Amino acid sequence: HDHDHDEFESFVFEGGAIGDAKAFAARLKPVIEKHDILRLKGFADVGGKAMRLQVQAVGNRVDSHFDREWQAGEARRTRLVVIGLEGLDQQAISAELAAALG
Repeated sequence: HDHDHDEFESFVFEGGAIGDAKAFAARLKPVIEKHDILRLKGFADVGGKAMRLQVQAVGNRVDSHFDREWQAGEARRTRLVVIGLEGLDQQAISAELAAALG
């Protein structure tokens, strides 16, 4: 098939706390679909929770679960690696992910 020579591109999105884990996952889906994001992985800071939320998406299927407590001295933040085909609109995706934080 003709995807063998496509180049992949990835970048890291960093943001602040999210309001609600389920709502965040739901808001990720349209961003993923609109920009043909292949994979998205990382973790999120859920406000008021001691645990960090691990986030992984393959296509528009988003899985998230709390994986461990934030360590003492660890910066609480949301950090997602976005992977897609070359030519990702990083500015637009970053802006939409920032809006999805809630």
